[in-house]
Amino acid sequence: MKKGFFITFEGNDGAGKTTIAKACMDQLKEQGHEVIYTREPGGSRIAEQIRGILLDNENTDMDARTEAILYAAARRQHLVDIVAPALAQGKIVLCDRFLDSSLAYQGVGRGLGINEVEELNRFAIHDLMPDKTIFLAVSNEIAQQRMGARSEALNRLDNEKADFHEKVRAGYEKLLQRDPQRIVKIDASGSVDHVSATAMKEIEKVIYG
Repeated sequence: MKKGFFITFEGNDGAGKTTIAKACMDQLKEQGHEVIYTREPGGSRIAEQIRGILLDNENTDMDARTEAILYAAARRQHLVDIVAPALAQGKIVLCDRFLDSSLAYQGVGRGLGINEVEELNRFAIHDLMPDKTIFLAVSNEIAQQRMGARSEALNRLDNEKADFHEKVRAGYEKLLQRDPQRIVKIDASGSVDHVSATAMKEIEKVIYG
């Protein structure tokens, strides 16, 4: 069975993951590839229902471990419904967030521990890891500016205090040090064209070798 390629985009809220992933999707399609864009949490019917619980601004009293478990549950359902079938069909899957988000947000941001959250998620993903992870890095100041310019309302995690987002940013740096072969850091403070071109170079290395 032909296997596709699994590329994930990571970074703080406001880093531009959705914009860059979709720009890369368009370029890959122009090259003749079968590509899908998807996101976490969500991406499929049940996973989107879990997303609604996770990001609801009314749920500010959610326990940190409950949050981590719900993210893992949404991840599993999304993997089964969307990611695994597409990869089995030989498609390129571009995913806005995956395991690294839980490690950065719940492992470091919530203080649950990277190893502890990783162990929880290993059961959910069953050893399926991305071929490459694009870490879009911006300062928290730029991230906050971009979130403030969004047309949609901010969700529960968007509305966390600045120190939480600083911890998450530091968490991504730790993950980069842990897995420099898989994770590549890109300065995402520039234009969409520049950042997507840089990301495409990394994706093409995976696809074409």
